[in-house]
Amino acid sequence: MDLSPVVIAIPMYFTLMGIELVVESITRRRTYRLNDAITNINAGVVQQITGTFLEILKIGVYVFVYEHWAFAHLERNWYTFAAIFILWDFCYYWDHRFQHVISLFWGGHSVHHQSEEYNLSVALRQSSTSVLWGFPVYLPLALIGFSPIQFAIVGGLNLLYQFWIHTEHINLMPRWFEYIFNTPSHHRVHHGRDIKYLDKNYAGVFIIWDRMFGSFKQEEERPNYGVTKPLKSWNPVYANVAHYVDLFGAVKKARSLGDGLRILFMPPGWYPAYLGGFQQAPVVDASYQKFDNKAPTLAINVYILVHFLISLGVTSYYLFNNQHLDLTVKIIVVVWIVFTSMIFGFLFENRSRLLLGLELVRLLYLPVALLVLAQLNYPIDPKLTIGALVYALLSGGAFVFLEKRFFTK
Repeated sequence: MDLSPVVIAIPMYFTLMGIELVVESITRRRTYRLNDAITNINAGVVQQITGTFLEILKIGVYVFVYEHWAFAHLERNWYTFAAIFILWDFCYYWDHRFQHVISLFWGGHSVHHQSEEYNLSVALRQSSTSVLWGFPVYLPLALIGFSPIQFAIVGGLNLLYQFWIHTEHINLMPRWFEYIFNTPSHHRVHHGRDIKYLDKNYAGVFIIWDRMFGSFKQEEERPNYGVTKPLKSWNPVYANVAHYVDLFGAVKKARSLGDGLRILFMPPGWYPAYLGGFQQAPVVDASYQKFDNKAPTLAINVYILVHFLISLGVTSYYLFNNQHLDLTVKIIVVVWIVFTSMIFGFLFENRSRLLLGLELVRLLYLPVALLVLAQLNYPIDPKLTIGALVYALLSGGAFVFLEKRFFTK
């Protein structure tokens, strides 16, 4: 199987999150909330499955540049691997920095910062659109002549490294390590919404880049996490478009092309004076309340958790097998996964009067899709269709009961 290190490491992610939860049960230090953690993971799910389409752009352009314009084709050995590992991280630093200081690009990165908690699930909270803005920064590696295989592997390893630094439970590493490498302490600063922590510590692996280019900040006290304009939603699809909605809404009101372009390419929060001027980040004080719109009862939370685990099973199957799936099957599965992630957000928020209908559509979607595929002569096992139908009927009955008793009308 031709899989990225990020996908291969999925079992490791959940094992380490489980360990972190055990640590929290012992230390009584809570950094997880069910609604937040599920939204974080679902944002990562949406990013991974859309990435099976969008990553073709990034890798495809890299391969084209490598094959047609590279100054040389370097051998794949340990020292070229070490070189591209360091240079990839250097490119990541600038990619990351640009996505913080250019408002349009921030739309592709803000998703990762929206959680108001800090734990390993936040590492999985990734944007589906950041690849659109960031991939040109890496093309010099293709011009130098590093192979696409090394490029893909090193990119995955870089992201794997960044997983473990998303935790509150590691204070400081040895001094020499803190000086050279990105650590939980450095990255907590990066996720802080406190004014003194904004736009600091962009590093992926090597914090030395921040020290070199003036963006380093030492952790002084634990930050307040999140974005300066809180998302206030558990919907991972909305999380991916929220900043763009605000941004393009402002562009429509611009009085000139120049102002419209400045709104897009100036730092986040910049607007012309007639639209309010630059919006300073608010000071976070002790009165600030995190967004915590919860599902009505424990029973609903259990229902969401069970179906979330089922959706993770479907997602894992898709990610490990998507290269062998027909495009029609891919689209059917991706639509179900994305729709499911949205429904979980609606259930947590308890805001929609259409919850019952939306959930029943979600539950019936898979058995109906399997029946349609069977009619189109796809090799669908009848037992799978029957199982999906039984699952839909039992779950639908349970949800009808819960909806009538617990949800706000």
